[in-house]
Parts: sequence; C-alpha cells; structure tokens
Amino acid sequence: MAQYHYDGSMAAYFVLTFLSLVLFPLSYSIIPVTSRKPTAEGCQCPDCLEHRENVRLSERPTLLRPKLSKTAVITLLGWILFAVTAYKVANTAVDNVVYDPFAILGIKSSATEKEIKKHYKRLSVKFHPDKVKPGVNETLEAIQDHFVNLTKAYKSLTDETIRKNFELYGHPDGRQEFSMGIAIPQFIIESKNNIWVLGLYGIVFGIGLPILVGRWWFGSRNVTKDGVHARTAELFFKSIKEDMGETDIVLSVGNALPWEIPVKPTKASVSAVHELRQQIESRVGREWERKVDTESPQVLRALTLVYAHLLRLPIENSHLRQEQKALLLHVPSLLNSLLNIAIAHSWLLPTVRTMHIHQHLAQAILPGAEKMIQFPGITDTFEDLPDSLEGLIERLEETGDQRLDVVKKAGEKWGKLEVVDASYKVIGERFVSPGAIVQLVFKLRLCPPIANPELPNGTLPDVDKEKRDAKFNDERDHAFLVSKKDLEDLPAGELLSGWAHAPRWPVNRRPRWWAVLGDDKSNRVVVPPLQVSDLPFADPHKTRNYRTFKMQFQAPQGVGLYTWRIHFISDTFVGEDVSQDLTLKVEDLSLLNEDEQHEEDQISDPEEDTLAGQMAAMRGGGVKKVAYGSDESSTDDDEEAESESSDDSD
Repeated sequence: MAQYHYDGSMAAYFVLTFLSLVLFPLSYSIIPVTSRKPTAEGCQCPDCLEHRENVRLSERPTLLRPKLSKTAVITLLGWILFAVTAYKVANTAVDNVVYDPFAILGIKSSATEKEIKKHYKRLSVKFHPDKVKPGVNETLEAIQDHFVNLTKAYKSLTDETIRKNFELYGHPDGRQEFSMGIAIPQFIIESKNNIWVLGLYGIVFGIGLPILVGRWWFGSRNVTKDGVHARTAELFFKSIKEDMGETDIVLSVGNALPWEIPVKPTKASVSAVHELRQQIESRVGREWERKVDTESPQVLRALTLVYAHLLRLPIENSHLRQEQKALLLHVPSLLNSLLNIAIAHSWLLPTVRTMHIHQHLAQAILPGAEKMIQFPGITDTFEDLPDSLEGLIERLEETGDQRLDVVKKAGEKWGKLEVVDASYKVIGERFVSPGAIVQLVFKLRLCPPIANPELPNGTLPDVDKEKRDAKFNDERDHAFLVSKKDLEDLPAGELLSGWAHAPRWPVNRRPRWWAVLGDDKSNRVVVPPLQVSDLPFADPHKTRNYRTFKMQFQAPQGVGLYTWRIHFISDTFVGEDVSQDLTLKVEDLSLLNEDEQHEEDQISDPEEDTLAGQMAAMRGGGVKKVAYGSDESSTDDDEEAESESSDDSD
C-alpha cells in the first residue's frame, strides 16, 4: 500500500523548477545588446573626445557604486537562492534505494549458487556478532543489523520461497509499503502553523496579487504609447496650435516635466535654482515665466534647468546636475509625443518646429541664437558670425585664429546632408493616376565641407565603368522599389554612423534625420515623417555612395499639379535642414493620346537581360525582348547608304 508524506527535500526540486522558469528569461533580458556591425569614427574634436571619455567613466561601474538595476539585483539574489537550493539537493541522502542482494553480499550478479554459498560462508564467519567487536563509532545493534542483511541477501538468492518474494516484490520479506514524498515542506501542514500559513496565503493572494495587477492596469492606462503620462498628453493636446512657435514648444515641455519626473529638491539645490533663474532673466528676460504656471514650483524648477542647458549656464551642485541630466534625457520622449499630436492634426509648422527643438537641445543652443556657436571654441561674442561652416573657416583662416584646427576637426564629420535624388515612382506605370499608390523615393548622403574625397587631378573618367555602375545602380533601385522595405540595406562592411558632434548632450548621440512631405501653402503634412539614420559619407571611389529610402502614400483623387515640398530635418545639427520642391502631376490616363499610352505600355516592361526583367519573368510578368545585332545591322545600312550617296555624287 502506498503512503504519502510531506517531504521537505522534494520541495527543493519544486523551488529549483520555479526559479529556473523565472531566472533564465530575466537573465536573458538584462544581457546588454551590443551591435556587432562596424561603426565609423565619430567627431574627433577635443570637446567630443573629452565628452565621450567623461560619459564612459560615468557609465563604468565601480565597487562602491555598481551600476545595477532593480531587475539585475533581483536576478542576482534569485541565482544565489538557486545555488543554495541546488547545493542542498546535491547533498541530501536518497532514502528510496533499490534492494540489491548482490551488492549487499559484494559479489557479481553472474555468480553461481556454489560461489554465493562459498562467499556467504566466509562473510558469516567474518561478520558474526559473536566474533565482531564494536568499534569507536559502531554499536552492537548495527553489527547485528548488518549480519541480518547479509543473511536475507543470501537467502533471497538461495531459498526458493524467499527468492520468489524477491522476484515478485523486489524484497525478500515480500510486499513492502511504498512511500511517496510530496514537494511541500513539513512545517506547512503542521497544525501549530495553520494560522501563519493561512495569513501568508491571504496576504499574497488576497492583498499582494490584486495590488500588483491593479498597479499594472492603472499604470498602463496612465501611460500613452509614446511612454508619457496621460496628463502630459492631455496638456499637449490642449496647448498645441497651428502656428505654435519654438519657444511655446519649450514652455509646453517644461509644464509637462513635473508629471513625468517628480523630484525632491534639497535646500542647496533650491538656492542654486534661484541663482540660475536670475541668470536666465538677465539673458532672456522674464517673458518665459509669464507663459507658464508660476504657482507650481516644480514647473519653474524644470524650466529653469532646461533653459540653463540651452543657455549653457554652469551648474555647480552635483545633485542638480543629475536632476538636469534626467530631465534632458526624458525631453525627447515628450517632444515625440507632441510631434505625434501635430502629425495627427496634419499641421506642418508645429511638426517642423518640434523637430528643431531636438537639434537645439542636442547642441545646447537657445532657439533664435547664432547657430555657429555649436562649433568648438565659438561663442556669441564672436563679431559678425558667418551663416555657414565654410564662411566660418574662411574667416578664421583670414585672421589666423587658433580655433581653426578644432573647428576643422568638427567639420570633418559634420552632418551636412546632400539629396542625391528625390522623385515619385509608381510601380509598373510611367504616369501617376488618381488614387494610385505612389512611392516617394529619395537618396541621401553626407557631404562634410571639410576633407571631402575627390578624384586625383588628371584622372580621366572610365566610360565603361560608368556604364557598368549606372546599370548596377538601376538594378538596385528597381529591386528596392518593388521590395517592402522602407530603407535600403547597407552593403556588407559598410560602417554605421559614428557619434555626432554634441559635446553638451548628457550622453553619446547618433545623428538622425526626419523626412517629411508637406504643403507649405496650406500648412499641411502630406505624408507622415520617416526617420532615417546611418547615412554614408560621399565617396567618389564607391559605386554606390548613397542610401535610398522610400515613403508610400496614395495619390490624390483629383487630376492636376500638386506643388509639395520635402523637408529633411536633423535631430542633432542646427541649421543643416534641406528642403526641395517636388511637384506631383496626377493625370487621367483616359485623356492621354494613343501614342502616349503605347509609349507607357512599352516603358512599363523591363528588359529581359536585366535583373528587373528576370524578376518580372519569374513572377510571370511581361518583359521586353532585346534585339541583339540591331546596332551592327543599322551601322551596315548606314554605310551602304553613304556609299550609294557618294557614287551618285561622283
């Protein structure tokens, strides 16, 4: 008959199973993800090098200040508990041992009955209780039990009745009670602990679990998909306007920061904030305070720290510097939330101006200030600052200024954007018809004004190579156009963008750009923005020294010309926006003449010897046949015609 008992050693196996189910996913989640793709060198100016070193030192953990998150601490404690439990299980004696008479007698299982009797006779003489004297750690009962076990093992192999019991029930004494352990510690089912166990169950499942689920549910409801508080999104929705300026955007973000990052100011930080407010008022006046909730000290504190960053005011208090860093790192999330609201209204001006705040924060430049102060060593005290980096370098060269070298260092990796091409495409069509699915395809690259690679002087262009490159690029363009990707894959071995020049931003920063198609006349966003990154630098030695992107939208239903404009806006570099007019012509195909329709049909099919033609043939589409030798025949005909004309003249 089977018996059950609550075994604490079995409970250890349950604990190990539960811990393994929790710890393995947690351990995988805290492993830092590092990109194995090669990355280009970032800005090499002294300010950026010093900034990256400071960031590295601040992020490096130490023995006194380890950089461990709450999840990492919980995971570490869980693995310690797992190791202790596993050690306990490994050193726990197993009670359920299979009865083996051969092992008890110390003989092989292949021994004959004669060998068993001979071996038992020798053991009975050696371990008989009358002949064995108890040792230091032995008792007479232990000696007798050992002799009885030897006798049972011998009889189970020689006596027919006992051997039958062993074969049927696995024991010479016949049927034995079967004991099974349940993986629950003994103290849980003891009557004296009933109240404590029930109380623990009530606290965990009656109080703790509902609180945990409630916090998750109401917390998720209070946070939008952009990762900001619902009150913040409500504030943005009420404050946004169609003609919203950049200063208004900064003030709206400052009003929302206390909802996002509540702080507990210290006495020293309060006095430091008051001094910063006085410095800000001396620089920009008190206009910014009139547009915010002055009754909220948290709002004034947050705005003061944001304006101190934009005005590059030094902060001596370490606690206040950490608070400013936390606020600045959260501001991009707030700006993205405000950007999505502006896009939902299809307002172009608030969309573009919100993007501009990103670059002003990255370079610590107040909106409306001189953009040239983002370069190292250049301040607003510089007289008659030029509008471009080229003009600044020319001015420094003329005056022999010592800051020329560091400015050139920053200019070598400067994010000056060049639009190689931008056009509308409709797959399989030459004209854009009403309601057609249009692909806005654009090619971008970076062209820093310093150290642009050029072909050596006197190098003649290779016509054949140019033809091969053009054919290769055309095939790549068509393959990308018919694909479902929004951005072209980087070639193997292509370097990713390095760290941008942003020495005043709290962390290292990679440059990105937005591409937005809008109608400036109606202040309307036509296509939602696409954010791009990892743009290659211009290199004439490469076959394809640009990267292609595309944005898909539906053409208007009305026939006519739509004078739109595409804007490329950086999130890091101030004043490096690029815009280009793109007129979309929507035509009614039924009104085209027969020649244009026939030409359209011919152009829509790719040639059979190209990659696009092979892909179309595999899909069962139409391709154009290439008439080989047509050039030679036409040449021969021309020669015959010339010879005939010369004969006639003679």
